Amino acid sequence: MNKAIKSLKLMLVLIASVAITSCVQDDDYTIPNSLGDEENKSLTSLLETGNELTFAEVKALYQGGEFIEPVDTNDYVKGYVSSSDQTGNFFKEFFIQDSPTNPTSGLKVILNQVDTYNQFNLGREVYISLQGLFIGEERVGNGVTTIGGGTETDQFGTTVSSLNEIQIRQKVLRSTVTEELTPLNLGLTAINASHVGVLVKVENVEFADDEIGLNYFDPIEVFDTQRTLQDCRGFTYPQFILETSSFSSFKNEPLPIGNGSVTAVVSKTFDGASLILALNSTDDVNMDSARCSLLDPADFSNLFSEDFEGMSTGATVSGNGWTAYAEEGTYNWRALTTTDSGNPGPGNKIASMGAYNSGVPVNIAWLISPSIDLDSQELTFINFQSSNNFDDDSELELLISTDWDGNLSTITNSTWTSLPGNIVSDDTFYQDWVDSGLINLSNYSGTAYVAFKYVGGDNSGNESPNTGTIDGTFEIDNYRVLGPN
Repeated sequence: MNKAIKSLKLMLVLIASVAITSCVQDDDYTIPNSLGDEENKSLTSLLETGNELTFAEVKALYQGGEFIEPVDTNDYVKGYVSSSDQTGNFFKEFFIQDSPTNPTSGLKVILNQVDTYNQFNLGREVYISLQGLFIGEERVGNGVTTIGGGTETDQFGTTVSSLNEIQIRQKVLRSTVTEELTPLNLGLTAINASHVGVLVKVENVEFADDEIGLNYFDPIEVFDTQRTLQDCRGFTYPQFILETSSFSSFKNEPLPIGNGSVTAVVSKTFDGASLILALNSTDDVNMDSARCSLLDPADFSNLFSEDFEGMSTGATVSGNGWTAYAEEGTYNWRALTTTDSGNPGPGNKIASMGAYNSGVPVNIAWLISPSIDLDSQELTFINFQSSNNFDDDSELELLISTDWDGNLSTITNSTWTSLPGNIVSDDTFYQDWVDSGLINLSNYSGTAYVAFKYVGGDNSGNESPNTGTIDGTFEIDNYRVLGPN
């Protein structure tokens, strides 16, 4: 009888063990092809009843300050996952960008979950229901707009905290769509804060000479190691930081010694002081070409130069092949005499555009260079200096076109592409001048025009495309086109 009871108990234990084992999560990290009924129903309901916000509108919800209020309206934002924690280089976070191709903005999502790459895989289309969530920064002043599930306040201020398990399930909803992301192709000097969260590709780069033979991670570091990428398509080495976490699976891999491309997510250092690139995987590093050499300035000379000294002070910029065009608003680019103590110094003439006191909410003005014959030489560079005067969130874009025919009526209908180059930033002292660096035009052919496009407005209010007061001034001087001797 006792033997029978013992046998029965043993059998029950074995059955229970099998049942328990079958409930334990396995290590199958394959991406699901379909979604559960609950997630499908939640997404369908959100799309039927909710209001979609753009990334810019989401970012505008965060105003800073001591308190961060939860979103109290039935709004949502759609994005595409641009980061992956599969290699451990991201932790309890992922970024989304606003489009799988030609993205313009990114957002950060922090959540109390690891191995998110299985659920929120790279390129996955996600819809985040914002009602009851918080928009802010994960660390005070780091400048990275983040979606969180709560708030925390300390002596430094209020920040957002991670979404919990219930919030993740109810608020971060996937569609069945996974897009192949096309990284935004940028030069190192063109990467700026607007690209945080965006997957980008930088080409013709290599790791700094003094880092050859090192690994991605330095074992004496505790959390992150910074390595230096450099671009040598000109006469100097523009540089940018690539940062690797101590938890990444590739941390002990050696840095490649060649030249090539890197695809990575634009992010910021822990304190938000500097922009960085963060890898999803070293599969996105392709440096099989020979290391490059800097160009010799002695081999190049000015093909064209403009210091605006020959133009009348206060008059619209004209002559010498220049075109000034007010697309919207009444103010246009003018030649003015600078009082700045920095380069180019007081008393020199400059090209200037600002919307202050224009009396109209939208000012869009173009300053277009003389034509450049890109087929007449193998290499062509442009260079200029820029400054601002309380730019007040106005914008200056650097563009190039090879299909504009030179007529005012066709400017806005022509194809204009962004060029990499250093343009004065918001926080630069107003009397300082910033050198653009040498901007390589070798990717273009035919007859080209370079444009400086100003976008601003005088007390714009809520009129699209501008909101608030963005009536600052941008200034340009010492524009040059360089080619081989």
